[in-house]
Amino acid sequence: MQEITRRSFVSAAAAGAAALAAPAWLQAAGSRKPNIIFLLSDDVGIDLMGCYGSDRFKTPNIDALAKGGIRFETCHSAPLCGPTRCEFLTGRYAFRTGGLMNQSWSAAGGQGAKSSDEVSIAKLLKQAGYATCLSGKHRQVGETPGDWGFDEWLTDPTAGGWFWQKTYTKNGQLIENDKEVYCPDVAHEFAMDFVKRHSKEPFFLYYPTHLVHGPILRTPDSAADSKDLYADNVAYLDKSVGKVVAEIERLGLSKNTVIVFAGDNGTAGQSGNIGGRQINGAKGSMWEGGTRVPLIASWKGTTPRGKVLKDMVDFSDFHATFAELAGVKQPANLTFDGRSFAPQLRGRKGNPREWIYVQLGRNWYVKEPGWKLNQGGELFDMKDAPFVEKLVPAGTEDASAAAGRKRLQAVLDKLNPAGGKTEAVQPGAGKDGKKAGKGGRKKKAQ
Repeated sequence: MQEITRRSFVSAAAAGAAALAAPAWLQAAGSRKPNIIFLLSDDVGIDLMGCYGSDRFKTPNIDALAKGGIRFETCHSAPLCGPTRCEFLTGRYAFRTGGLMNQSWSAAGGQGAKSSDEVSIAKLLKQAGYATCLSGKHRQVGETPGDWGFDEWLTDPTAGGWFWQKTYTKNGQLIENDKEVYCPDVAHEFAMDFVKRHSKEPFFLYYPTHLVHGPILRTPDSAADSKDLYADNVAYLDKSVGKVVAEIERLGLSKNTVIVFAGDNGTAGQSGNIGGRQINGAKGSMWEGGTRVPLIASWKGTTPRGKVLKDMVDFSDFHATFAELAGVKQPANLTFDGRSFAPQLRGRKGNPREWIYVQLGRNWYVKEPGWKLNQGGELFDMKDAPFVEKLVPAGTEDASAAAGRKRLQAVLDKLNPAGGKTEAVQPGAGKDGKKAGKGGRKKKAQ
């Protein structure tokens, strides 16, 4: 698809890409469309967050964001960063786009998602008059952020964690320094400069930090004799979130800026535990520990303060939500899977999901509050999730289990993931495609 300039209207060539129509709530308010900042942390599950009950880690700035807004209890990503980011950008499930694994694996034998086949959220918001920026991690999605619709971007040119480096890519140009710089700080400065330059117009900042992905190295705040670099990285992530909030307040933009914080997949390597209990699974697995992530949203003066919602959210929902906030419609010529939670951000009930869908490669599941059904027909009792996922015997006579299976099977029948795009499983994974991250926790169903 030809790249759409930021202030262009829908053309015939766009074939239904978007129709600008400010929603009634925005018209009634008579105000500018809200700025949108999406802070995406890396390898951060709910067990690392103080406001989710972490026993080990303290996250005062993220907790304050939750206290001033809404904390969603049940948000699910894909178990790896590439598929999660692709689902966020496209608003579509992986079997529709081909974004089933990290792009580095996709290039070795899979399809991968193509920006030319999708209407990314950045492209859509540009149609609504937004300036768009990506600052941070992107490589696992494939192509450049510019291909996906971002006006400006700063990102990593190398594989793995991106911390103390001499190089980074800025708007397509490789920047080389004489000495190592701490790249999360470089990304932060680039992001805040974008905000300051566009403070008089609607902007969309996608800020996918590399914190706290491995390798776990010292941060600028780490003591020379630090014995817990992992905790240092969690603390630096928290500090970065606090700095974003402080800058938005300093610029006087708080009442017109939606700040959303989430994780891209479950924790890798170390567990924070919640109430003395370990979450089942870790990054790379199809268990709760691989896919259950924090989601916090704050919009000063609009979101209810300190509210905790049990509404289920998956990563296809961000596309629909941000489109609604911007007053732009999703294209009618593509199937979108998300359900907007924008009404909930304004204190309304909205239209919460009955189920969420998660996929990694050839493995998938659909989940409702009490039950989970995977591609192999295995049904799990989720009453004690995220700590226990109890396999239900195939011949059970439990009427509630049978009803749950029937509902979830109907969802899978309608979605028909097996009829969509497929891809080889992750190298090194078992025959079921499940693999915990390096040093991660993998547990069998209990």
